[in-house]
Amino acid sequence: MNKLIPAIKVKNLSLYYNTQKILEGVSMDIYQDKVTAIIGPSGCGKSTFIKCLNRMNELEAQVQVEGRVEFYNQNIYERRINLNRLRRQVSIVLPKPNLFPMSVYDNVAYGVKILGWRPKVELDEIVESAIKAADLWEEVKNKLHKSALELSGGQQQRLCIARALAVKPKVLLMDEPCFGLDPIASMKVESLIQSLRLRSDLTMVIISHNLQQVTRVSDFTAFFQTNENRIGQMVEFGVTKKIFSNALDARTREYVLARLGCGK
Repeated sequence: MNKLIPAIKVKNLSLYYNTQKILEGVSMDIYQDKVTAIIGPSGCGKSTFIKCLNRMNELEAQVQVEGRVEFYNQNIYERRINLNRLRRQVSIVLPKPNLFPMSVYDNVAYGVKILGWRPKVELDEIVESAIKAADLWEEVKNKLHKSALELSGGQQQRLCIARALAVKPKVLLMDEPCFGLDPIASMKVESLIQSLRLRSDLTMVIISHNLQQVTRVSDFTAFFQTNENRIGQMVEFGVTKKIFSNALDARTREYVLARLGCGK
């Protein structure tokens, strides 16, 4: 196996919303060019955790963070960090499509335009490349200047992924990317994740309740659960195959068995 290089190092991370502790003592490495899945029951802090990785939590509430999150060895919670740059490099796709009320083209071009002026020919190439990378080009190439909100739910989610890819992130965070999608649309998103997995320039972190999907798309898995004080903690982290076949912690084994046993 090639040497694993951490893209993100999380060291003893705890997070508070106002005065309420949500996460406690999370430590793990997220490896470059790999897919890391975050699993666990609802309310255990999975979404809160991945939003710590690009400081998106700060857009939603007053937060206090203890510990460190290092993105290629730079602590992202230092005062001098450029948050706009961080969030371009560590981009996020939310459970429900959050498209802008504008055209398909303008949605994908939005983040690129913020970075600075580009000649139209170059912008056209970036938009086309991103939409192709999201496996959506054939479905929308004749709808580029129509409202993105006219697309189906699955197409909108893949367009959100295209928009994230257009700014060339190093890490792509995906919070339940198949949430609310029908089985066919879910399989298209999963197939897209599999194709992105082959890229050597992209690290992915995915939250999913679909454990069968996790076994198919991820290299590593972290299991989160709340403790007796209802604070989210990471119980176990390891190679996905080991987590699902021979987890060290009984709580991990119990969760996996229960979810796979009921076909979820």
